[in-house]
Amino acid sequence: MKRPQYRRFDYTPRFYKPELDEEERRKRKLGFRSSRLSIRKKTINPLLWLIMILLIIFILVRFGKL
Repeated sequence: MKRPQYRRFDYTPRFYKPELDEEERRKRKLGFRSSRLSIRKKTINPLLWLIMILLIIFILVRFGKL
């Protein structure tokens, strides 16, 4: 059977700056990260969810005559 040939692209970036490439390599070596990568979504602790639900139930029972 004939094996598929992979396409090869001859792409040269238009705005390549070698000095920035070297700077990024040094940053990665030292362990710096981009601020966009370090932003994480804050999640609410499950214990906090439980406390909020219990508080809502307490308020409904106390004032809502559930």
